[in-house]
Amino acid sequence: MNRFAALLFAVVASCTRAPASDVRSTTVAPPSTTGGTTAPAAAAATTTTTTTAATTTTAATTTTATTTATTTATTTTTTTTTTPPDGQDFLAEARVLFRVAACGPSGELPSRFDAAVVARHCEELARAYDEYKKTWVDVAMPFLGSLRPKDLPRVVVYPFGGGDLVSALATFPDALEITTISLEPAGDVRPVDTMAPDRLAHELAVHRGHLERLFEKAHSRTDNLEKESKTEMPGEIVFALAALVVHGFEPVSLRYFRLGPDGAIVYVTQSEIDAAAHKPRELHGLFENVELDFRASQGSPAPPGSAGPLRVLRHVGRNLDDDHLKADGSLLGNLNAKGRVVAMTKAATHLLWSGHFSLLRGWLVDHVDWMVSDSTGLPPRVAEAAGFVQETYGTFDGPAPFGLPDARNGDDLRRLFASQPSRALAFRYGYPDSHGHAHLVVTCHK
Repeated sequence: MNRFAALLFAVVASCTRAPASDVRSTTVAPPSTTGGTTAPAAAAATTTTTTTAATTTTAATTTTATTTATTTATTTTTTTTTTPPDGQDFLAEARVLFRVAACGPSGELPSRFDAAVVARHCEELARAYDEYKKTWVDVAMPFLGSLRPKDLPRVVVYPFGGGDLVSALATFPDALEITTISLEPAGDVRPVDTMAPDRLAHELAVHRGHLERLFEKAHSRTDNLEKESKTEMPGEIVFALAALVVHGFEPVSLRYFRLGPDGAIVYVTQSEIDAAAHKPRELHGLFENVELDFRASQGSPAPPGSAGPLRVLRHVGRNLDDDHLKADGSLLGNLNAKGRVVAMTKAATHLLWSGHFSLLRGWLVDHVDWMVSDSTGLPPRVAEAAGFVQETYGTFDGPAPFGLPDARNGDDLRRLFASQPSRALAFRYGYPDSHGHAHLVVTCHK
């Protein structure tokens, strides 16, 4: 076997096997118990103990982390009864949005809304769902499934991923916890309770148009997300609920939260909302981050490989550049508590190539076992220096002009693609390259 063939074999073997045991965190339970993830907040039943600082108060964190470490060391399963967290649950509003805006199979249609308007919206949206599933989901999911090693962590971190739960679930269908982070706030669901009936058709048309563009481009455009955040129905949450419809899930709970200094989740209470009622800036801040628990819809089988009926999406509205992460360390504290993770990045305006995002890039290098991206993932020189290998799919002639991609990283990525055998890619995963070609990069440990 010549040197090039040996290198190629090493790349393929590394990116299609489970991560080596020596790179797993000792404070996260192995996938054979609970997938190394946090149980969703709505689980008020007997579950395996895997909760970390990211989902509990500081006092509870020490006890739970110790329990989890013991579980890992002895390869036994410790169970405990969990209870719903404090904080106001907006499930009723979420179910209205799920039914009216996302056209889910369950949920309530308020009597003040024109049922014919909703029916026309759902008829059009159903066609968009069907086309998207046929042309992207049904093509991408089997392909991505063929690339994923078994026994990966079931905790997903998706930086710059606001509004894109739909492709996160396609990429990691067995994930139990998904964290998306972007500039856009989650948004307030309460206006659906008071929205004027004559606004309904306009609101639905705006969200439907943006969803159709998301499905067409296979990524969320920042300008669309910004427009969605200014509508009466919160765009981030409508996008997430639409993802549940596409993948056969339904909402179970919706709470807002903030991050404590150590990254622990603190849920927003009704009394805090009432106290901020006449303080617009403070009130807006209470609705920046959202936790959405969900499960397979009634009558829908759980996706293959699922480890339990409840999943959780947490969206954090935050600037990820170095200045903001240094000024407020709570997000990195929250992410650090997750242990080993899988990650994805696409359509991220090449921000991970920038020197202004070195802290996030460093965090990914230190915590990721397996990552999939378009050109906006980890640059080859960063990945190689950290001991990763990268496997390429599709064609890459250079970065598309989104953001400010620098020539050095573009040249490195082009050489990486040229050095490997051509591997076909039948769908777009984020941006095209400079000539419109689909491309994809898998990054994993050697």
